Amino acid sequence: MEFTEEQLKRYSRHIILPEVGGKGQQKISDARVLIVGAGGLGCPVGYYLAAAGIGTLALVDNDVVELSNLQRQIAHSVKTLGVNKADSAKQTFESLNPDVNVIAVKERINSKNIIGLIKDYDIVVDGTDNFPTRYLINDACVMLKKPLVSGAILRFEGQVTTIMPGDGPCYRCLFEEPPPAGLVPSCQEAGVLGVLPGVIGALQATEVLKLILGKGKPLKGELLIYDALGVNFRKVKIPKNTDCPMCGKNPKIKELSDIPEQYCSI
Repeated sequence: MEFTEEQLKRYSRHIILPEVGGKGQQKISDARVLIVGAGGLGCPVGYYLAAAGIGTLALVDNDVVELSNLQRQIAHSVKTLGVNKADSAKQTFESLNPDVNVIAVKERINSKNIIGLIKDYDIVVDGTDNFPTRYLINDACVMLKKPLVSGAILRFEGQVTTIMPGDGPCYRCLFEEPPPAGLVPSCQEAGVLGVLPGVIGALQATEVLKLILGKGKPLKGELLIYDALGVNFRKVKIPKNTDCPMCGKNPKIKELSDIPEQYCSI
């Protein structure tokens, strides 16, 4: 594919980077990325990936935009209050870059539909805010061998890791099972600094672009933790758990039907 004059101008700052160039920009344009959740994390991830020229960008969310979202969910506005979040973000990203094919998926993720949702994409981004969905996404990505960029935020702290199935630990190697319901508060219960998703989402988008380009070192086997109050970043090694129920030597979870059924709002 040859870039048009408009595209050459749009992506010029990428193309002049030796690590990207025209071939790298073509890889970006050919890539298919699915973001689960068009909220605090999904908005900045989608914004930067759309700006970068990702060829196909799918957004999965069945929730609608509320006024309380606008403090941090930057793809939405007062004009889209009451609109499905995937549709709202699609409008925003398409207005930023019409080159990108943005697909709005207005579904609720569960163990019955997740395989069909992610199977045609190169990379999956987890921008959800609850543990059952996070584990379900991890398990489906491991089964389909799809790279997964996972992020989480709460109050003043955020985390990012990249899971490469078959080449490093998965999310269950870090935390084998979800915590009991009610043990860890949600952002709705504990709050979150409005700019924090922007920091973590930008890091997730960076990981996605690195994977597409095959450049740099992804956060494989590492959890990057950001403390906004102290302005501190630290990395924690995630060892591969040979007894992991998902990716260990003798996995207990071989089908998504092996997981207790979860219908999780995102």
